This record gives sequence, structure tokens and C-alpha cells, in this order.
Amino acid sequence: MRLRNKVALITGSSRGIGKAIALLFAREGAKVIVNYCNSQEQAHNVVKKINDFGSQAIAIKCDVSKEKEVELMFKKAIKIFGKIDILVNNAGIVFDVPFNKRTIAQWKRTLEVNLIGVFLTSKYASEYMKKQKSGRIINISSTNGINCWHPDSIDYSSSKAGVINLTKSLAMELSPNILVNCIAPGWVDTEMNKNLPKSYIKEETEKIFLKRFAKPEEIGRVAVFLASDDASYINGSVIVVDGGYQ
Repeated sequence: MRLRNKVALITGSSRGIGKAIALLFAREGAKVIVNYCNSQEQAHNVVKKINDFGSQAIAIKCDVSKEKEVELMFKKAIKIFGKIDILVNNAGIVFDVPFNKRTIAQWKRTLEVNLIGVFLTSKYASEYMKKQKSGRIINISSTNGINCWHPDSIDYSSSKAGVINLTKSLAMELSPNILVNCIAPGWVDTEMNKNLPKSYIKEETEKIFLKRFAKPEEIGRVAVFLASDDASYINGSVIVVDGGYQ
């Protein structure tokens, strides 16, 4: 097991990509903190699944955009598990609204969760990692942060571009003992995308070389790799996982 005795905190891990990462990390031997903001029942279901196959997990409610809540989340995690080895910044939101209909409130909320949240959790996680002289931070961005594929999610795309830039800055700031890397998924079959028009899903699927959306586990396996010793010389990198997209 590649993550035996490691402690991992995964934001937004009650569902979707975060849930897949939490379950895969636990199967690799990690103790897992399942972070959620609204989905309490789903978070506790993830914890139960992890406990059922013999690993340890707890659920902690925290809005990653609120500094006091983030600080308290890490204090609670340290009190229970004694350390933080891995942070996965997965929590994110999106408003699919045409450019001229988008509001300042939507922009602010998107940036608060998707970008400021990554800053805050990285800030507090790194304080503990520095004391240990070791740690991994894995940020979940998006191919939207690299290319402007979908103008209707302009604030989401901007936030994810910011995550990529923040990844590179943190990799420099926290080296040499804390490695910071980024995963940029393309389309993934998650709850966030369930309500997209079927015609749009079909159109987008045709642009993917593999002719399908990714499974959340296919993103999760990349996170396992980056968290493991197999990625010991990877820092400040962005790994695109999009099945080939044109």
C-alpha cells in the first residue's frame, strides 16, 4: 500500500472526484479526513465506506473560503490524527451562466471557494508540514484553467487558472520538503455535470479522443500517484487528464 500510515485531508470529498480520491487513498493505507460544506449525509457515507474496509476516517464540516473554519478544521484533524501528510484541494463550485447575465456575487463566491479556499487550506496545512519537514499538496484545477473552452463558465475558468499559478508559486515557496502539484481534469462523469443538456454532452464527447467522460477514479489514481513516493521528484507540475480533447 503506497500511502500506509499517511494522513490525508481532502476538501470537498463527500462526492465526485473528492470522494473517489478519499476512497482510493484509504485503500492505499491512508487515514482520511473527509471535508464537506453541505453534504453531511454523503460525507458520513464516505467515512462509513472507508471504515468498512479497514481504514480510518472522519468527516469535518468546513467552508474552505472562511479562514476561521479552516483553522479549526486543521486543529481538529491534528488533535485526532497527530499530523497532516497530504492535502488535496478539490472543493469547487461553478455557475453556468452566460457572460452578460453573470453577477458580481457569483464571481466572488466562485473565487472564494475555488481559489481563496486553496490558499487558506494550503496556508494552514503547510504550517504543520513544515514542522514535519515533509508533505504533499495536490490541487485540482481544470483544463478550463489552461484553455478557454467554455466561456459560459468564465469565472470558474479564471479561478482554475489561478489555481495553476498558485500551484507553481507554492511549489517554489514551500520547497524543498513540501511538494505541490496540480491535476487538470477535462470532462468527468460527476454529479456536477449530470444536469448538462444531453445534446451538449454528446457534442463534447465527440471532441474527446477516447469518446467518453472520465470516471472520477481515473482522476483519483493520478492523485494517488502524486501523493506517493513514486512522484518524489515531481514539483510545481500540472498533469492534464482529459482523454485527449480538441
